[in-house]
Amino acid sequence: MQKYGSDDVASLEELQARFRFRDFPHFIETWVWKNQFLREYEDFTVIANAVAADLDAQNVRYAEVFFSPGDFARHGLAVQPLAQAIRQGLDLQPRRLQVQLIGDLIRDFGPTQGARWLEALAEVRDAGIIGIGMGGSEHEYPAEAWGAVYERARALGFRTTAHAGEAAGADSVWAALRVLHVDRIGHGTRAAEEPALVRYLKDKGVPLEMCPLSNVATKVVPDLARHPIASWFRQGLQVTVNTDDPCMFGNCLESEYTALMQVHGLSLDDVRSLVDNAIRAAWCDEATRTRLRQELYSG
Repeated sequence: MQKYGSDDVASLEELQARFRFRDFPHFIETWVWKNQFLREYEDFTVIANAVAADLDAQNVRYAEVFFSPGDFARHGLAVQPLAQAIRQGLDLQPRRLQVQLIGDLIRDFGPTQGARWLEALAEVRDAGIIGIGMGGSEHEYPAEAWGAVYERARALGFRTTAHAGEAAGADSVWAALRVLHVDRIGHGTRAAEEPALVRYLKDKGVPLEMCPLSNVATKVVPDLARHPIASWFRQGLQVTVNTDDPCMFGNCLESEYTALMQVHGLSLDDVRSLVDNAIRAAWCDEATRTRLRQELYSG
């Protein structure tokens, strides 16, 4: 904002107020608003380096991070050099951290445009792009139209996920499973509305990328105490803990685990089990999985 200037935010307090969300559509509105301050490839190198430094400071060893290149086409930024700019930022300094990338196809732009972005991502998969996902306005753009795009993604060798059960209900989760055939579900929170779906997720061992503090911030759940993650963990679902958009919500992975311990009474052993769930769900090679698990339990 200092680089490009802003006419509608005059102080830090006004900026902080911008990031208090009324509901999920307001979050999307704010997401689009902040994108105006990311206009050049070098901006993404700066941000990616800061993200990596923050994760490293939290003692994170491995992360799979989403980026949404299509959001910045209006600034003339192409998918391929944008991905490379992000990779440059992630790798600027040697760290204990390994970061893989997941390209967000952004459901709001439709499957035809999403298919074009998918092919562009395939051209630069050597930037550490291991999979594709689909965020955006889930409540307005159902997943059913994206089946062919996801089939093509698998043919290209990408792993797949999609936001579902966040801004829309159980039907959205079923569509991600039955039409997109995803490897993981992003959020999945509102699967709680249909007990048969919760049983299915448990029986099939579907990994859930759950983001508790995000769901509270966007009013998907009224408060953390009523978030289903702890109950589902105790029932044996493969839930994992994630941050969604930490710079939008003011959270971090540490704060997610701490909040779950304080509100839901999780122990350190429970947290270790949740991390183990994440290792099992990760799209890394087996050597990396073994190393991460050894480090997790060595303490």
